[in-house]
Amino acid sequence: MPKTIAAPGYDRSKLTPGIVHIGLGNFHRAHQAVYLDDLFALGEGHDWAILGAGVRAPDVAMRDTLLAQDCLSSVIELAPGAHKARVIGAMIGFIEVQAGNAALIEAMRQPNIRIVSLTVTEGGYYIDPKTGTFSPEHPDIRADAENPAAPNTAFGAIIAALKARRAAGVAPFTVMCCDNVPHNGHVTRDAVVGLCRLSDPELADWIAATVAFPNSMVDRITPATGAREIAMAAEMGLNDKAPVTCEPFRQWVVEDNFPAGRPALEKVGVTFTPHVDKFETMKIRILNGGHAIIAYPGGLADIHFVHEAMEDDLIRAFLNRVLSAEVLPIVPPVPGQDLGDYKALIVERFSNPEVADTVRRLCLDGSNRQPKFIIPSIADRVAAGAPAEGLILLSALWCRYCFGTSESGAVIAPNDPNWDRLVTVSHEAKERPAAWLEMEDIYGALGSNPAVVESFTKALNSIWARGSRVVMGEYLGL
Repeated sequence: MPKTIAAPGYDRSKLTPGIVHIGLGNFHRAHQAVYLDDLFALGEGHDWAILGAGVRAPDVAMRDTLLAQDCLSSVIELAPGAHKARVIGAMIGFIEVQAGNAALIEAMRQPNIRIVSLTVTEGGYYIDPKTGTFSPEHPDIRADAENPAAPNTAFGAIIAALKARRAAGVAPFTVMCCDNVPHNGHVTRDAVVGLCRLSDPELADWIAATVAFPNSMVDRITPATGAREIAMAAEMGLNDKAPVTCEPFRQWVVEDNFPAGRPALEKVGVTFTPHVDKFETMKIRILNGGHAIIAYPGGLADIHFVHEAMEDDLIRAFLNRVLSAEVLPIVPPVPGQDLGDYKALIVERFSNPEVADTVRRLCLDGSNRQPKFIIPSIADRVAAGAPAEGLILLSALWCRYCFGTSESGAVIAPNDPNWDRLVTVSHEAKERPAAWLEMEDIYGALGSNPAVVESFTKALNSIWARGSRVVMGEYLGL
């Protein structure tokens, strides 16, 4: 490699695995793996290396790619006007991906594995949107409940490994969710215990009483890898088939609940605190909510990159107004954080042209993200008797996006696991806006609130009649 690129600052042959990580996407390799790489470079924690794992068919390609390059990943930080690359060596193996997950279960039952961590996406936790709790009726869950010895979900594999460890007298590992899900430790616990209860209630009780599921908040903008990113790595002298690009900023806040031990990640910038929920609310409402606020007006305007949306004065002003007037007032105080400064940081991060994050990525999976990132803020505003005009307008912009065409008439390719349903309901909502709010699994009781229905109806009708930019301008008083 060119000498300008940092290589692992430790002897990788001396590393031994302590963590199995399920879901080797870009975010994990730009986040948890980077923190561990930093720790290993300090000469510490060398018994906490990562074994990669996956439970989906696409994980096979990632496994093949990473094994072909000794599980090394290049991470390119994209600061404005400067690119800085490093090679991460914290992962030392990738478990075979197979139906029934026998190899994964065998790896997790080993005593040296003390943490099993996950990034399986926000939608991967089998949550019933109506209740916000684990749903035992999903076909994947029913299948694992009927065949617990050969499960196909990550949660089924975790249960099987915990059962084997208990039978062998080995202490359980800690299960650490690293997905962007509110109260992610509790959600993961509900998924594991809920699935187990369907086939082995006694084991489920033991897991609930014995296994730790710490909550965490994770943050780093990490775009998908495509031809641009692979070419960028090649231009820097890296022959990497799966490079990761990301912004320079990163944050990890974790509840310190690791009975089996943990790496000393506080030495490399991780915050351990009992107040994860406060950091989490701040991030989800301001950063993830902010993403949605710029995504749908950007998508309707055929804007490709996020930084280009931020260069649009109207969209930028819409983001600033909704966050300042409607979101920040309902975010609880966070220890050591100024919410105004955090919002300014978010605006700066969104504006970084080097990251080249796409508007389409931010628009992805709105049926799962809106109930987590936007609708709770609307509900909190309504409960407080405060106006939520901008947030409801944003929800109407999402509805218009799901019509399937931008305002220029360009076709929007399917961009949600429930895309067909959303398109159908959006077409109905063009004539009867309340139909959109009647998706109870998304809006819950909020969809029948008369004030919300009235505001949403006015916003959507106005978008169809006069266009999103005129309506956003009116909201901004322009």
